[in-house]
Amino acid sequence: MSNLEKYIEAFTTTFDIKPEQTSGLKYQDIEAWDSVGHMGLVAAIEDAFEIMLDADDIVDLSSFEKGQEILKKYNVEM
Repeated sequence: MSNLEKYIEAFTTTFDIKPEQTSGLKYQDIEAWDSVGHMGLVAAIEDAFEIMLDADDIVDLSSFEKGQEILKKYNVEM
């Protein structure tokens, strides 16, 4: 499974959405992406890539695309 597939799966599993719904998705665009859902997403991303996100990066994770940007800091290429 590619890194992009792992990343998309973190969103689809956490929020129970289809892969095509991830592009352009932003925090609170859907009911499931509230503060509790956000922490579930963070946990899913950390598990998928075996990393620990910094607190600032957790706060900055405001969209699907922003998450990809953040992951580059952890040497995760999409």
